[in-house]
Amino acid sequence: MRIRRPKPQQTDSRPSVNPHAAGLDIGSDEIWVCVPDDRDAQPVRCFGTFTPDLLALAEWLATCRIETVAMESTGVYWIPVYELLEARGFCVSLVNAHHLKHVPGRKSDVKDCQWIQYLHTCGLLSGSFRPDAEMCALRAYLRHRATLLDYRAGHVQHMQKALQQMNIQLTQVLTDITGTTGLAIIRAIVAGERDPVHLARFRDPRCASSAEDIAKALTGHYQPEHVFALKQALALYDTYTTQVRECDTEIEQHFQAIKPVWSDELPPLDRTAVGPSSSKNAPAYDAHSLLYQLTGVDLLAIPGLQASTAQTILAEIGLNMEKWPNEKAFCAWLGLAPRHEISGGKVLRRHTLKTRNRAGQALRLVAQAAGRSHSGIGAFYRRMRARLGPKSAIVATAHKIARMIYHMLKYRTAFRDMSPEEYTRRTRAREIAAMRKKAARLGLTLVEG
Repeated sequence: MRIRRPKPQQTDSRPSVNPHAAGLDIGSDEIWVCVPDDRDAQPVRCFGTFTPDLLALAEWLATCRIETVAMESTGVYWIPVYELLEARGFCVSLVNAHHLKHVPGRKSDVKDCQWIQYLHTCGLLSGSFRPDAEMCALRAYLRHRATLLDYRAGHVQHMQKALQQMNIQLTQVLTDITGTTGLAIIRAIVAGERDPVHLARFRDPRCASSAEDIAKALTGHYQPEHVFALKQALALYDTYTTQVRECDTEIEQHFQAIKPVWSDELPPLDRTAVGPSSSKNAPAYDAHSLLYQLTGVDLLAIPGLQASTAQTILAEIGLNMEKWPNEKAFCAWLGLAPRHEISGGKVLRRHTLKTRNRAGQALRLVAQAAGRSHSGIGAFYRRMRARLGPKSAIVATAHKIARMIYHMLKYRTAFRDMSPEEYTRRTRAREIAAMRKKAARLGLTLVEG
């Protein structure tokens, strides 16, 4: 453990919002910690990143009577420190690194922990949102599952490349080569079959292309080197498929272990409004029932929202909506609310901030799917697209769906769908009422023709 004596502070009249605050500068092999000057003779210390070092760090903070700790979100190095300090009872704030740069002030790399401790003492830092421990574990499982699907998708492209190099135009007659027909044909090719007519017999009856078209597309040059590449890509695809199934088993067990928000008995789940998912990336377990039992509401009743997307959103936002004061703050955290830059009473710019919020990105995908549905949300999307364009329409629709999810989870309100005709009627009524008010202000009377 190294000890550095800091320079005396320039002033002692700084505001103290968090008097028992500490600042941590976390790296891959060392952690610099700063506590108030009156808590220890050496208020700035350096600790290692091994578990015994972290335990010594927590013990020293407790000795210095520290109650709250601020740290930067540096890669994944902060996770063990965060979990250990939180388990010891400290109030830990995970700070976005960009927020530190917004506060003017001079600092050097040596004083990073001192600067964080100073800003946190003055109350100038806000902690990032982090769900409860159970939801964090579920979020880790789902993020790992998404990574496995990304890796598997790369090997699908490798299979397509190998087929294309052999001039086997399977992608022209099949929408998805990893479907029932495509995988059966590829496995037969890897096993040694070369006859196009015989390969076309693996066609599933639900396939839109005829056996003659498939046989024509399978007529190519089966070079050994490309068949070998196809074989390895198929083996890796199967490996990741197995890994995804194992991950689904763990996710299902973790879902069942989470305590539901509502303890009273729920009415039977209505599955008529939600059809079966045809996606090969859909969970292998009954995610619809698990989500319903966990939240007490049927989130999948919202048009465009599937089980895989719903569990991703829920793992990112958690079950406790009390962490946001209202739906406006919730949508702003998701990156779906417009930010108005006003100067002198005039709006200079009106746009949404760029964010990597996974829940916000998932809601944008839901908005795209809902825009093609025959529902009130679909009618809203089409109306916004005609006015603002597709990009703004997606954000506006995602914002609308986010407010619905917030109210459903916070007040346990069931989703009530609206037909496009009813949405059009209400929109027309609002426009007429607005025109009547405007005409009254101008001293005119609106007469319907």
